[in-house]
Amino acid sequence: MFIPSPLRIRTFGATVVAVSALLALSACSSAGKVGEAVSSLGGVLTPYKSDVLQGNVVTREQVQALQIGMPREQVRSILGTPLLVSAFHADRWDYVFGFRRQGQPPQQRKVTVFFKREALERVQADELPSEQEFVSSLDVRRQGAKVPPLVATEAELKAFATKNRQPAEPEKSAPAAAPAASYPPLESR
Repeated sequence: MFIPSPLRIRTFGATVVAVSALLALSACSSAGKVGEAVSSLGGVLTPYKSDVLQGNVVTREQVQALQIGMPREQVRSILGTPLLVSAFHADRWDYVFGFRRQGQPPQQRKVTVFFKREALERVQADELPSEQEFVSSLDVRRQGAKVPPLVATEAELKAFATKNRQPAEPEKSAPAAAPAASYPPLESR
């Protein structure tokens, strides 16, 4: 059985302390560069960062559906619940959207809806994508993939209806017999 001598233990401990101090000092001198090199392993691998989606997605079609004079509830049914409703600005709703994905520039958009009393007065919005453009910007793996049509043709609707036709209900026979047991009324008089 090998028993290390106290001298070897002290030498090993001193070596560990010296290496730790050297690493700490090198990190202090160029923390940013060392951190980048270590986190990406020299630029070969990068750690996974999850997608961050915040706020309300508002598309160009939704804003085009708004009309001056609409009541608040109708605006809410089109755009959804606003992200920001200020107590100081009761006639203003803000819809803010942000999306960050690794390897892509961050997306940020804002739509502000102004009311006069209970009716829509005006809409102020950043440049908004269409629904199709927004969906295609989310799926980066299929760049250039053809987006399927979002509307069915008459032939497709008829084919769907015939394929999913419900069987006709059989005609009902005589009514079911009354239950054999009789129960007292629930309320007493």
